[in-house]
Amino acid sequence: MQDQQLSESIEQLLVSSNPRHMAAAQAALPPGYYLRAAKHLRDATGTVIIATGFPVSGTFETDGPVGAIALYQTLESLGARPYIACGSLLAQALVARYRVIELTARSRETAFIEATKQLSTLRPQAIVAIERPGIAADGCYYNMRGEDITADCVYFDPFISQANCPTIAIGDGGNEIGMGNIAKTLAHINIKASVTCCNELLVADVSNWGAYGLIAFLGLWSQQDLLARISPGELFNYLSARGSVDGVTGKNTLTEDGLSPFEGIKIIEQLRVLTHFSPRITQRDCIQKRVHK
Repeated sequence: MQDQQLSESIEQLLVSSNPRHMAAAQAALPPGYYLRAAKHLRDATGTVIIATGFPVSGTFETDGPVGAIALYQTLESLGARPYIACGSLLAQALVARYRVIELTARSRETAFIEATKQLSTLRPQAIVAIERPGIAADGCYYNMRGEDITADCVYFDPFISQANCPTIAIGDGGNEIGMGNIAKTLAHINIKASVTCCNELLVADVSNWGAYGLIAFLGLWSQQDLLARISPGELFNYLSARGSVDGVTGKNTLTEDGLSPFEGIKIIEQLRVLTHFSPRITQRDCIQKRVHK
């Protein structure tokens, strides 16, 4: 399978359930966006900033951090120097294991200062935002129910707008950084959409899964089964023990956007099939394999 064809297959797979209208978002994007985004990460040997963390119920949700950690581990194994940029609570949960940029800005003015300083110091080769809230047209942040969550957010958008490197964003609803790329399409969806743009927008039914789509290409090109190294169960347990919640239910459960982690495992296995690292297997096979391993 050619890379462009693989990318389009991944793009279809990752919006196949379509709970939040991301199939419409996919149709608005030029095909091959996973391929184009992955190329920006393919030869990274320096800093890559991965931003994540969506505030829910006074803490952070599981969707976003799981994918961010998986991508961090992948890039580090390939020779890059990744950092995870996030708010205080998630930063405290991650700092013992990972390089972290703790975001602190509570206004656009201080956010531009923070971004300028960090970008000048770290000189990233690429920036990836995974399920990171994006500013709406009125300057506020909103959750999936249209509630103003600005008071709970710290700003990351200026890192994207001021970057001198490729910027990639992954979202699953329309209110995340990067969704400004498809503003006209989102006008027809019941969401307070973000207006922040990026170089390559990736959409998926669950944002964590978008990270897996990138890792699929990085594994294919490096001839390593990098997807097989991802352990969603371990990551969910790690985050849950440190206060994460499901973004849909607001509960401290080992789920993402109301879905069992087995749904993410199924996606990983299907991506491994597409990249020829795994024989074609059924969902039951994949669940049994992970449960009894």
